Amino acid sequence: MDKAFKALADDTRRRLLDRLHEENGQTLGELCARVEMTRQAVTQHLAVLEAANLISTVRRGREKLHYLNPVPLHEIQERWIDKFERPRLRVLGAVKRQAEEAMTDKPTFVYVSYIESTSEEVWDALTDADLTAAYWGHSNVSDWQRGSRWEHVRTDGSGVADVVGTVVESERPVRLVTTWTEPENEGQADRSSRVTFDIRQHGDIVRLTVTHEDLRTERDLADVSLGWPAVLSNLKSLLETGSPLPQEPWLVPGN
Repeated sequence: MDKAFKALADDTRRRLLDRLHEENGQTLGELCARVEMTRQAVTQHLAVLEAANLISTVRRGREKLHYLNPVPLHEIQERWIDKFERPRLRVLGAVKRQAEEAMTDKPTFVYVSYIESTSEEVWDALTDADLTAAYWGHSNVSDWQRGSRWEHVRTDGSGVADVVGTVVESERPVRLVTTWTEPENEGQADRSSRVTFDIRQHGDIVRLTVTHEDLRTERDLADVSLGWPAVLSNLKSLLETGSPLPQEPWLVPGN
């Protein structure tokens, strides 16, 4: 949290966050056009914001898009605002506004997690049926080859898959892209969303970026905004401690 407060102390960095709040998913050039500073200076400010986990970046071809990451702001809110002020502010309101303002060809939800692990272990945690069953409550089943089918199968022995899709990209251990849909909508491209896992090793830790796009409704956005942080917190706990969290985090009542 110290890094977040330090990053927020600078007026230029706050203005950059404001620009991303107005329109999420901007390139360096787009941000420079709205701030009277050199590209080098803006790059340095963005590096401070990224180090504080206040923004995340996703590469699309040759472009590098910058996204506001609401998680540290939510943590500040919970510690310094919620206990003094009611009704509690909801971070999902900000996420909803960002989604409405964003262009349709940009990711709808981006979440970044830092894990003390290796890229290979994170990849296995996302694709191994037994490991996913341990922290997700479902087994991710596929051979994970490009073009293959994958299933998100219940662990109750029923064999029922709640989500199915296709492996679009598979580059172990750095990038996995899959489509997601309900089994009854399989084969209908307009009824599928798309999830990208970008895995990057930095010394002894891994930065895992999850991008979930092509969500159809605001309800879908709200669901993934609550679901992904819970699932990835459980994954992080499993890899760092050997055990998932003592309770299923997605069952914790919302504020």
